[in-house]
Amino acid sequence: MYNYTDFDRQFVRQRAAQFRDQLTRNLAGELGSEEFKPLRLQNGWYVQRHAPMLRVAVPYGELNSRQLRQLAGIAREHDRGFGHFTTRQNLQYNWIPLPQAADVMDKLAEVDMHGIQTSGNCIRNITSDVFAGIAPDEVVDPRPYCEILRQWSTLHPEFAHLPRKFKIAVSGATEDRAAIAWHDVGLQLLKNEAGEVGFKVLVGGGMGRTPVIGSVIREFLPWQQILVYLEAIVRIYNRFGRRDNAYKARIKILVKAEGQKYFDAVNAEFDKLMTSDPAGREHTIPESELARVAASFQDPVGVHPAVGGFDPHRTGPAPTAFLRWLERNVHGHRISGYRAVTLSLKRPGQAPGDVTAEQMELAATMADRYSLSELRVSHDQNLVLPWVREADLFAVWHAARDASFATPNIGLLTDMIACPGGDFCALANARSIPVAASITERFDDLDALYDLGDIDLHISGCMNSCGHHHTGHIGILGIDKDGDEWYQISVGGSDGSTLSGASVPGKVIGPSFAAEEVPDVIEALIDTYRAQREAGERFIDTVRRIGVPPLRAAADAVRHATAKPQQDQELATEAA
Repeated sequence: MYNYTDFDRQFVRQRAAQFRDQLTRNLAGELGSEEFKPLRLQNGWYVQRHAPMLRVAVPYGELNSRQLRQLAGIAREHDRGFGHFTTRQNLQYNWIPLPQAADVMDKLAEVDMHGIQTSGNCIRNITSDVFAGIAPDEVVDPRPYCEILRQWSTLHPEFAHLPRKFKIAVSGATEDRAAIAWHDVGLQLLKNEAGEVGFKVLVGGGMGRTPVIGSVIREFLPWQQILVYLEAIVRIYNRFGRRDNAYKARIKILVKAEGQKYFDAVNAEFDKLMTSDPAGREHTIPESELARVAASFQDPVGVHPAVGGFDPHRTGPAPTAFLRWLERNVHGHRISGYRAVTLSLKRPGQAPGDVTAEQMELAATMADRYSLSELRVSHDQNLVLPWVREADLFAVWHAARDASFATPNIGLLTDMIACPGGDFCALANARSIPVAASITERFDDLDALYDLGDIDLHISGCMNSCGHHHTGHIGILGIDKDGDEWYQISVGGSDGSTLSGASVPGKVIGPSFAAEEVPDVIEALIDTYRAQREAGERFIDTVRRIGVPPLRAAADAVRHATAKPQQDQELATEAA
């Protein structure tokens, strides 16, 4: 993990002190709500449906056990005992009273954490592959570059008031586990034929009302020049992005409208920065700076490769539950004798991504005991232990079961992504959590889930797409109809991973459904897959082969089946 310097700590603590002064003046009536709003947003504080919401930055998803314990303490002392991990590797609190906000910021600063730029029209938290630095298919470790980007973008004076929010994702492996094509800027680290490190740069991706896949603007950019190139990308966006309409203000709209003209403007700006602007040359990353930052991302002390393979039956027949957990929750590692382990936050009775203070403390204890005190937050709203010895896997499984982290469903239907939805968010049109709960309850048979295989199900409570419904093999979008909650279903979406194939938004299968119909619709889609799949075929493969019409017909059958009893009841009421 990146180790904060004295400067880093002073910076974060001064920011917390500045926020305390702003909050004190607001509560005293000396700083109006409208004047205070941009100041609190710059530090991650929203005002949601019922209470303030704080979004805490977890840069590129890395945490240590001390930080997680502090987050648990904040949940217990200032919130209602839990937090929520998001699809962008952050943590959110939903019930912290605003008068306590400054105390919370001080506590975050104590463990080198903050909420800076987790909201507002600025460059947000840099996200990456949850297995960065440990993945067997990794070409270049993206974490040092993510950290350099984080430091460059934090409180960047030129980019503090962009037309809209701006999100960057970085991947360094052959498989894209960071969904880079769905971001404002996606960066793929690679090596050219000479072995030199550089970036493939994508620009203009995004979800929301208009899902757009990012376009390649540069096939190979030397790594030393990435800050200058990003400066050019964001400058042109800042100059020409729309500010008259919030729905058309994201960079994807500018790129889609201007196409090659935008690309040409960026490259001209980049050339100008590199040749005639001192600031451009100063932002070229020297080898010494990369080395300084990369030193924090060496393998932790205590990591020693082991010889020989792992045999779960070494001391006798292994329990079936353990073997299932090994199959689904345990992942390969670049160092022999080690594995990464996913601690599932998906179980009946708990919203996807939610974690209690007690669970955070238990996860921190597991990290100390089995993962050299390090954890990761995944895009799929789970926690990962990145440094588990194969010899400890059986003990880790027992500890995970005791802490309710051992649900062996990673990648299966119930390992769903969901935003908090209308239960918390003021922007949401519909609730996500009850829909997720009803689907989890319907598909609670592990044997059936294993028979279905990998299925990504994503739920968003509104078109802001915080649940990434566009990328789901099955996507669910909450919409408003005359004040009632309805849900639109899509199929065939992809986040760009090997399992899902090239990034593509899902296709809507027809008119929306009432909340109580959604589990029946999902079951109808699953039954269609069962009936039509070929040997070894996954859900997403079947969807692409048979197309939308059979799935639409199955969903329509649910609509007709539920509509007729309602119509009969209406007729009976009229007759009475």
